[in-house]
Amino acid sequence: MDYTPEKIRNIAIVGHGGSGKTTLVEQILWAAGAIDRLGSVDQGNSHSDFDPIEIKRKISLNATVLSLEWKGHKINLIDVPGFPDFIGDLYGVARVVEAFVLVTPAQANVDVGFDNAWEIAEENGISRLIFVNKMERDNADHPSLLGMFQKRFGVKAVPIQVPIGNQTSFKGVYDLITEKVHMGDAKHDEVSDPPAELKTEVAKAHAQMMDSAAEGDDDLAMKYLDSGELSEEEVEHGLEQGVAHGKVFPILLGSASMGVGVVPLLDHIVGLVPSPAEQPKMQGGEPIACDPAKPVSAFVFKTTADPFVGRINYVRVMTGTLKPDSALKNSRTEENERMGALFFPRGKEQKAAAAVIAGDICAITKLQHTTTGDTLCDPKNLTAYDPISFPEPIYRLAIHAKSKSDEDKLGGAVSRIVDEDPTLRHRREAETNQDLLEGMGDIHLDVAIEKLREKFGVNVTTSDAKIPYRETIRVAAKAQGKHKKQSGGRGQYGDCWMELSPLPRGSGFEFSDSIVGGAIPKNFLPAIEKGVVETLSRGFLAGYPMVDVKANIYDGSYHDVDSSEQAFKMAGALAFRNCAEKAQPTILEPILKVEVDVPEEFTGDVMGDLNTRRGRPLGMEVLGPGRQRILAEVPMAAMMKYALDLRSITKGRGRFRVEFARYEEVPMNEQQTLIAEYQKRKVEEQED
Repeated sequence: MDYTPEKIRNIAIVGHGGSGKTTLVEQILWAAGAIDRLGSVDQGNSHSDFDPIEIKRKISLNATVLSLEWKGHKINLIDVPGFPDFIGDLYGVARVVEAFVLVTPAQANVDVGFDNAWEIAEENGISRLIFVNKMERDNADHPSLLGMFQKRFGVKAVPIQVPIGNQTSFKGVYDLITEKVHMGDAKHDEVSDPPAELKTEVAKAHAQMMDSAAEGDDDLAMKYLDSGELSEEEVEHGLEQGVAHGKVFPILLGSASMGVGVVPLLDHIVGLVPSPAEQPKMQGGEPIACDPAKPVSAFVFKTTADPFVGRINYVRVMTGTLKPDSALKNSRTEENERMGALFFPRGKEQKAAAAVIAGDICAITKLQHTTTGDTLCDPKNLTAYDPISFPEPIYRLAIHAKSKSDEDKLGGAVSRIVDEDPTLRHRREAETNQDLLEGMGDIHLDVAIEKLREKFGVNVTTSDAKIPYRETIRVAAKAQGKHKKQSGGRGQYGDCWMELSPLPRGSGFEFSDSIVGGAIPKNFLPAIEKGVVETLSRGFLAGYPMVDVKANIYDGSYHDVDSSEQAFKMAGALAFRNCAEKAQPTILEPILKVEVDVPEEFTGDVMGDLNTRRGRPLGMEVLGPGRQRILAEVPMAAMMKYALDLRSITKGRGRFRVEFARYEEVPMNEQQTLIAEYQKRKVEEQED
């Protein structure tokens, strides 16, 4: 069936992990007749979570696109992971959908995944429906949750359904818009008139819905103020407009496990949620007209890497009509791309697409130069949509290949998993000689390492990332370095006097000479410098590279026969070590500037925790209602596990960013620990 942009709905199912999103998606597909069996997360056969690692862990790890048809409309559902470690997909999906369906269990408050999704919806101007799930649980607290929403959002949060039954007796919903009761499961939705005992509750809820509908349209608001009444058509219009402009957040009820409330949800997705034609995406403050007749342009919001199929790019067609074998240009790389097969995904299933119009979503295989955040466009009408701003990684581990075979494959495999998840980073840390894998948390990196093993056959071990400590000196010192060796035949002789002096932080290393009278021939000075540089890299106290020092050679002696470059290289190294011993050597550590955004109620706990990490507070900022930003400087060594600790302290609601500030001296007691660990490693290496 062919669709126009007006008949397309792009919806992301979002919320916290465990709220029942994937089960709800399964029931929606079942209700729409898009699948011939009802899958289950617990049984590992859901249509959304089909990756072997998802099946094993029983959680969603990847955003999954599933297309279906409902009452003459095409709906592109995207099931988005809810655990904060996998928030990256949410940023990409937010760029291509018109609405979020935010799923939350019927409980007194919402979880952090719900709040994260809400915040991203606000930033991207996305319409929102709220689906209160798990109404059938014996501890369901639907009234408290509604009270929280109304306290938080006022009349914008509007229940459009009333429950039939409570907790374990829950069996259906009364829909205030259609004025019908819906009971039964997703496949057998039983519609009836409301029972008489609901009359009072329905009247109260209907009045509240009318208040919210008036908020959605300025003209309706004026009429409502004058008359105090709106017609059914006006209420529906006000709700539609309110949803489209973020002024109204309809609250629906149901049970995904029972299939209750699924059909009314589908009806309201096509009835209340704006189409791509009604809510065009923005670029540079201007709307992008969703016109299939315009030159084609498409935005890549997700990339997956399959060891057999290769790269799959998921795109939203922004303008024009995309067809197989089209020749497009990647506006970032300026490379030409020939479109291969286009298909509409339904989880791991694929339906070939002969054409994909503006507003629709599809997948493309085997593009060579295209990845997440790229724009594909008509070469004669170059277009570049804003790239996706992903959060920076906050947790890191060092990874080590288990074998030579693993080492040979590691680079390519890591590149592919980073390609499909831009919140993962891989880099080589030269100072610590480690390969670092960085991500959004411990589970995120655990899954990445599991993907390396299961998808690409690469086995790695992990260790903590090392701190790039450095060493320096506090005062100037002078010393001699003499290398003299005679063992028959030509000997070795090199002799130099060095002055070592401290430089300002960040200066690095300087080498000079003030030799007069030819005490050391000029041709031996580079060898002395080489000996100093090699010794610098090994440090003096604890094996860390020494920085911010100046070495000046001011005297020495040589032998016409026995002096050589090698002898003076040894002399330079000896002189440097003898100077460093006298120059009050010390260890430096990196200090980070830290910004921690937290709910107000956790401010004291977070401040106290930062103090235990040798943090220095710099101030606080008010971010908005109920949130504050704490500014501090903290040693990097105290921040290595901070992502996990902050999550625990703030129940997952805290966020932080860091940037390098400078190097400072490590406190003396900490230095003694580092030196002792270094001496222990040296002994162990000698024993081996």
